[in-house]
Amino acid sequence: MALVASFTFNPFQENTYLVYDDTKECVIFDPGCYTETERTNLAEFIKANELKPVRLINTHCHIDHVFGNKFVADTYGLPLEIHKGELPVLEAVPMVSKTYGIPMADQSPMPEKFIEEGDIITFGNSSMKALFTPGHSPASLSFYCADGNILIAGDVLFQNSIGRTDLPGGDFTTLINSIKEKYYPLGDDVKVFPGHGPSTTIGYEKANNPFLNNRFQMS
Repeated sequence: MALVASFTFNPFQENTYLVYDDTKECVIFDPGCYTETERTNLAEFIKANELKPVRLINTHCHIDHVFGNKFVADTYGLPLEIHKGELPVLEAVPMVSKTYGIPMADQSPMPEKFIEEGDIITFGNSSMKALFTPGHSPASLSFYCADGNILIAGDVLFQNSIGRTDLPGGDFTTLINSIKEKYYPLGDDVKVFPGHGPSTTIGYEKANNPFLNNRFQMS
């Protein structure tokens, strides 16, 4: 069964995830490790648990999700994988870092592989299906693993909230549709691992999330 290890990194308090199984192969999603200490924490966990990273994937390419791309790519010899629609977002990261006043000593490498809706991400004896879930960013991907009933959601859905839609390529209606059309059919008991904050379930958010129950209106 697939397992998830979570790390909260960088000034944006972004969640980085390792998804692995009993073979010890793992996928690294959204490495946000920014400081040397954060990079060391990630590497030491991988070493201590004898994990073998085999994929490096960004759910989307906002700055807080790509800080550690170069470190992971160089350390484990992995090509970066994203949806091709996120390429302009990744290319804009140096400008965004200046806007926020957060220098990036290590710029992210460019992707060598592109992931499309429906692609199957394999590692060890496990697999995850790529879901195209735009709205927070122009081409955000989510990843569902039936073996473990888990969903790596990026910044699409949070506990009692959703991803912001005021950044370039964001759209509120598109995001809500992504959640209802792509997440709801997976089932209420699916555990959601978001890009920020604690994990949740699809069922909990259907019942309690004000953005999904018309209790919050966009002004």
